[in-house]
Amino acid sequence: MTPAEIKTLIADVPDFPKPGIVFKDITPLLENPAAFRAAIEQLAQRCEELQADSILAIESRGFIFGAALAQRLALPLELVRKRGKLPRRSLSVSYELEYGVDHLEIHEDALKRGGRYLIVDDVIATGGTAAAVAELVTRQGGEVAACVFLIELTFLPGRAKLGDRKIVSLISY
Repeated sequence: MTPAEIKTLIADVPDFPKPGIVFKDITPLLENPAAFRAAIEQLAQRCEELQADSILAIESRGFIFGAALAQRLALPLELVRKRGKLPRRSLSVSYELEYGVDHLEIHEDALKRGGRYLIVDDVIATGGTAAAVAELVTRQGGEVAACVFLIELTFLPGRAKLGDRKIVSLISY
């Protein structure tokens, strides 16, 4: 199944979560095991040569793709969650939203100095969430091997926010 065929399974939902936004709904893709498997396989092929040590999956839809990629690439999986959701001591980073500030956290022992990490989420739009996770990685002396997304919204400034970091995406709008 090609990326173009996979793309046909992503539904546009107009005016969600607010007027003027066209939400990219991945649930039809997830409902199709062959298409989901093909998407993960193609993302994995693009990441195999990056020599990552671990995957950092961003809450919540990033968990779906991060877990599948971690299994396929035989890499450890670390969860990046919203503030207060992790049970052990955590590192935190704040980032700006269009309407305020939010926080992400990762377990304190998840990031190793010199480690190479794949940051995984379902969509890159403005890039703020992935950039915040990248900041956590570099602050701890790690390296971002790549930022990996199923979908890239190229009409938004996500790439600019991530600077010169490698971006792997399967589908573009």
